[in-house]
Amino acid sequence: MKNVILKSVLCGFILITAWSCNDDEGTNIGLTNLNLVFEDNFDGPAGASVNTDVWNFDIGTGSNGWGNAELQYYTDRPENISLDGEGNLVITARREVFQGSPFTSARINTKGNFEQQYGRFEARIQLPGGRGVWPAFWMLGNNIETEADDDPATVQWPFCGEIDILEMRGQEPSLSIGSIHGPGYSGGGAISGEFELEDDRFDAGFHEFAIEWSPDFIDYFIDGVRFNRISREDLPEGGDWVFDDQPFFLLLNVAVGGSFVGFPVDSTPLPQRMIIDYVRVYEIGE
Repeated sequence: MKNVILKSVLCGFILITAWSCNDDEGTNIGLTNLNLVFEDNFDGPAGASVNTDVWNFDIGTGSNGWGNAELQYYTDRPENISLDGEGNLVITARREVFQGSPFTSARINTKGNFEQQYGRFEARIQLPGGRGVWPAFWMLGNNIETEADDDPATVQWPFCGEIDILEMRGQEPSLSIGSIHGPGYSGGGAISGEFELEDDRFDAGFHEFAIEWSPDFIDYFIDGVRFNRISREDLPEGGDWVFDDQPFFLLLNVAVGGSFVGFPVDSTPLPQRMIIDYVRVYEIGE
């Protein structure tokens, strides 16, 4: 598979040696013995599409099931998502009327192609900015129910679980948010942590966003520094920890408008680009 490593085609593993996890934040800490099982470096000619053996396109508007009062129409057009020929994937949000929506963008996922439970999940990204622009790198449980499902084993959101490795409000370009959603703590009640850059902006350069997920907690990292841990003990009364039930798949997207970021204004600078250098996933070794 061009420019993508999956465990099934690896000749060997990459071993990552790190410090053991502890409760000290703001240091380079992490899981040990991590084996690389997935990597996409987005190599290819400018204008080419993503590898569709790995990535699926979500097409349509919020009425297709992702809601949040978003305004964009997600497409698979190269104007909205393509390689740049320099080893990056670019997702572009545009101000244009398309299929009745006032904006276009793109959203991709690995459901059914690559899914994993536990490990390290990371991406190096330069984020877009501007009021009402909402970039995200996140994960959903693979038992999520879709409109086409007739499988009784599937469940609706948030019972499937959601892990937001990063979200950013375009009007707050120095602040990244990491969250989990599940039954009893979803939407505006999600459990979150924030990381703020000092004298810098996430839309001004690349940064590495990652989580390390183990059975009892999820650690959040930016540029190798852990800034938050969310564990079972953080759940509200009656909340259910749904992060040891099934593998999760990856998503990348740029939304425009919606309940989380508010609506763009005429002065919101569009188009805006989310530039992804790589996505990597590691499993926890023995």
